[in-house]
Amino acid sequence: MKYQLVIFDMDGTILDTLTDLKNAINYALTEHGFPERTLEEVRMFVGNGLSMLVTRAVPPTCSKEQMKAVSASFNAYYPVHCTENTRPYDGILDLIRDLRARGLKTAVVSNKPDYGVQGLVEEFFPNCFDAAVGDRDGYQKKPAPDSVNEVLSRLQIDRSRAVYVGDSDVDLETAKNAGMPCISVEWGFRSHEFLIEHGALTLVTKPQQILDLL
Repeated sequence: MKYQLVIFDMDGTILDTLTDLKNAINYALTEHGFPERTLEEVRMFVGNGLSMLVTRAVPPTCSKEQMKAVSASFNAYYPVHCTENTRPYDGILDLIRDLRARGLKTAVVSNKPDYGVQGLVEEFFPNCFDAAVGDRDGYQKKPAPDSVNEVLSRLQIDRSRAVYVGDSDVDLETAKNAGMPCISVEWGFRSHEFLIEHGALTLVTKPQQILDLL
């Protein structure tokens, strides 16, 4: 098998987190007197980390101080409520188990705050990943390749033997910047048409198709 490592995005790729993200950002918005956002709005707001989610969700007249306050409210609410509606996509757990049974390593690289990545991996994917990293101080967010490079270094795998799996334009750019191919999933937060417009070359509609490609 050509590949030794499969790196997954989290939100929209292995976990359907959208409803809990919407509830958390709306809690934070209403706590500071701002209007709520719809599920479809939040779907397009996520992908670039918490600071960008807040920037997109608040009114354009918000000050930096107000945005910091909204972020703080989100960070207080989300860890407590992040598993209420979140679930792995159908077939994802079987895919990860099959990959590992065939000797491949698996990892998660996400723009979600690292506390969220660690908590959700522990909750839904115990013993499923060799590495899992989220947004932390000192590392640039995706599409910068910092976290991907850290995983490659930690697991001592050459980038030519790794593939990235994600659901968004951010993931396509991340894979490109990290020098590896990207498999784009169609069950996540972006449509088939959106992914094609942003350069997706390999798309799948079911998790098992990823195993077939590898």
